[in-house]
Amino acid sequence: MIRRTFMMLSTAAVLATPAFAGGHSMDIVDTAVEAGSFTTLVAAVEAAGLVETLKGEGPFTVFAPTDAAFAALPEGVVEDLLKPENKEKLVTVLTYHVVPGKVMSGDLSNEMMATTVQGSDVTIMTEGGVMVDEANVVQADIEASNGVIHVIDAVIMPE
Repeated sequence: MIRRTFMMLSTAAVLATPAFAGGHSMDIVDTAVEAGSFTTLVAAVEAAGLVETLKGEGPFTVFAPTDAAFAALPEGVVEDLLKPENKEKLVTVLTYHVVPGKVMSGDLSNEMMATTVQGSDVTIMTEGGVMVDEANVVQADIEASNGVIHVIDAVIMPE
């Protein structure tokens, strides 16, 4: 089981490497924009006023939900979060997806707790595949100049 997880993470890292040749010159935001599968996340980061923060020095570890992950939320949730009057709630949700520091897949252990920028802990499981709370990591270790992105298949919510 551990071998399968290692193989999946290694494959994901190898597949991601060509996009980041040249010293990881793009920051987390630029990397997400370039990937093309995080348009909802990028729009949310912009609406929350977090672009400059995530373009900052870091390092940051971002558990990045794909557009499909946002689309899987109940109807109206994304639209509601993006309303200016819900900016504080949006910031809370987005900062729950960010851990200070650069945490690579090799740094993970089963039942690991990581404190998010939002202040709550996420639980990381590594048996049978890597999970962050209830989301599966579908691509790991996408390096950026100011941290790392791990792609997840669901939007995780703080309690």
